[in-house]
Parts: sequence; C-alpha cells; structure tokens
Amino acid sequence: MAWNEPGGGNNDKDPWGNNNRGGNNQGPPDLDEALKQLMDKLNGMFGGKKNNSSGGSSNSGPGAGGFFALVFLVALVVLGFKSVYTIDEQERGVVLSVGKYDRTLEPGLRFVIPFIEIVTAVNVTNVRNAELKELMLTQDENVVEVAMNVQYRVVDPVSFSLRIEDPERSLLHAAESALRHEVGSTDMDPILTSGRTLLAGNVRDRLQRYMSNYQTGIEVDKVNIKDATAPQQVKAAFDDVQSAKLDKERYVNEAEAYANTIVPEARGKAQRMLEEANAYKEQVIARAEGEADRFVKLHKEYRKAPTVTRERLYLDSISKVYGNSSKVLVDVEGGNNMMYLPLDKIMEQSRANRPEVTSGSDADISGIADRVVEELRLRQANRVREGR
Repeated sequence: MAWNEPGGGNNDKDPWGNNNRGGNNQGPPDLDEALKQLMDKLNGMFGGKKNNSSGGSSNSGPGAGGFFALVFLVALVVLGFKSVYTIDEQERGVVLSVGKYDRTLEPGLRFVIPFIEIVTAVNVTNVRNAELKELMLTQDENVVEVAMNVQYRVVDPVSFSLRIEDPERSLLHAAESALRHEVGSTDMDPILTSGRTLLAGNVRDRLQRYMSNYQTGIEVDKVNIKDATAPQQVKAAFDDVQSAKLDKERYVNEAEAYANTIVPEARGKAQRMLEEANAYKEQVIARAEGEADRFVKLHKEYRKAPTVTRERLYLDSISKVYGNSSKVLVDVEGGNNMMYLPLDKIMEQSRANRPEVTSGSDADISGIADRVVEELRLRQANRVREGR
C-alpha cells in the first residue's frame, strides 16, 4: 500500500513529515514545507536552530546559517569549475595575477585561482597571414601597385599578449613601412620583372627587425610579393612602354649575337694574315741569310780557284735558265740565221740513252749543256767551210 493512500495507518512513512496535517493526507506535499525542512537539515549540519512545527503552524522562518550555507555550497561549486583550465597542445596560457604577469601555462589540465588569476590562451603553432595592397612610389619616380602577403607565427606569447596592445595591427603598419622603404629604394623595372624575389627578401628582413624592436613576440616566416603592376589609370600607356622595352632588348640581343658571330671570324682572318706575314718574313730573312752565307763561302772558293769557280757559276746559271724552258733560240755571231735548239727533244733522247739519270739532275743539265756547246761548234765549223 502506498504511503499516501487513505487509511492503512501508513502516515508515519511520509518522507515530507506531513503526518496528520488537517486530518487529510490525500494532497501533494507543500513546497514551502519541503523547503523549510531542507533548511532545517542544513541548519542542523552547520549548527543552526531547527524550526519546530505542530498543528500546521511554525514559530519562526529559516535561520540565517542555512542561507549562508547554501550560498557557500553554490560558491564552492562555481569556484571548482573556474579553477580548472585546459590548455590545448597548440596553445600557451599567459596568466595574470591581479593584473600582473605571473607565469605561462604549458599544454594540459591546469589549475588557477578564480577571479584573481586571468588566463589568456595564445596559439603558437599556426602560421598566420596578413594581406597588404598599396600604391608605392619607386626610386625612379614611378607609381606601382604592390600586393603583398606576410606569413608569421607567435614565438613569444607573453610579448604578444602584453607588450603591444594590438600586435597584428602593428604588424600591418610595420609591413607597409618596410615595403615602402624597399620600393622607394628600387627602380620600377626590377619590381615588375625579375626583382620581386630580392624585394620580398629585403622586406622580410626589415619587417623582422621592426618586430624585434617592438617586442611583439612575432617571427616573420615568409613575405610574398603576389603582384606588382602599374595603376589602372595608366596601364595602357605602361604596357606600350614595356612592349617597346622588350623590343629594344630583343634587337640588342640579336645585334650582340650577330657581333659574336662576325667579330671572331674577322679576328681569325686577321690572325691568319698576321701568321702568314710572319711566316713570309721569316722565309725571306732565312733565304737572304742563306744567300749571303752562300756568297761568302763562294767568294772564298773563287779566290782559291777563279777559273773553275767561274765556269761552275756559268753552268749553274745556264742550268737554271734551261731548266725553266723547253726551247732555246741562239743568235750566232757573224751570221744572219738563228739556231733553234729543241731542248725537250734533246732531254728525252738523253733520258733514253741514260735511263739511270733522273730528270732535272745536275748531270743531266751538264750533259745538255755540253751537247748544246758541241752542236754550236759543229754548226759554226760548217758555216766557215761553206764560206770558203
């Protein structure tokens, strides 16, 4: 039988203690009465006075000790939740104790003093990005539009959280300053063509110096020059200028290629002519020295035997003359006719009679000369006899 059923005599089992209330136990328990009983129990736990109830009436309300106990329990639960702090693996926790830096929390489950210590979680592993696009004035007084991307990380969470009020905004301002400084020190052509890599490296170094001087706790990983173009208002004229410069470079390269082809060839010809001239010079000098030396030696021999030497010189001269001609005409002194000597036929007969003698040798020439002299003597003797 249920404890609240009528009759049965089970009113003493009412957990709310509402026995014999008004002689009717069929209604639900009174909420105020239940709260009063809970406060009585709390008062008993913390040394307060219990409320006595009889005949459906109470002498006094809940005690002050029970109220404070309830407040204490609620505060204790809240403090328990607030004192536990979880730091992610990618983060570091910067703890401020009464507004002053106290310590840095590593990843894991950490305990802090609620309402006294404040934790700021800072991500130190993610690579962050900052975009910048501005009009810049170059060293040669041209205007270019540069778009830049900065990739950075937080390496010092304390400096990042406490040193600068807005470190990311400071990074943008410093990046713009570094970019303007480097663009203002560079001509327009390198920025628009092949000098972007060098420009990005210079901007990265300068920006990192700024971040270190400002103590922002930021490390710049990379700077990318995404785009560098002329302003839209003058883009058409700028494209024409760039096209003209490209044509100029192409013509210059073609001219240099042609010069690289012609100049070495001309230098080779000139060097060959110099070598030939030097060789001819050496040849002439050597021949002259040889002739001079031969003349000196011949002069010595001539002084020893003038007749023999003179005859030998005569035969050598005749050999040189006859060696270059195949026919000779001889004018006989005292006669009206000229003698014709077919030297080529005579030489052939001489080779036939003496095949062992080589052509053009001194013996061959001497034999021909002897035959010519003998032939002249015979013809001269015949003319003398005919004249008689």
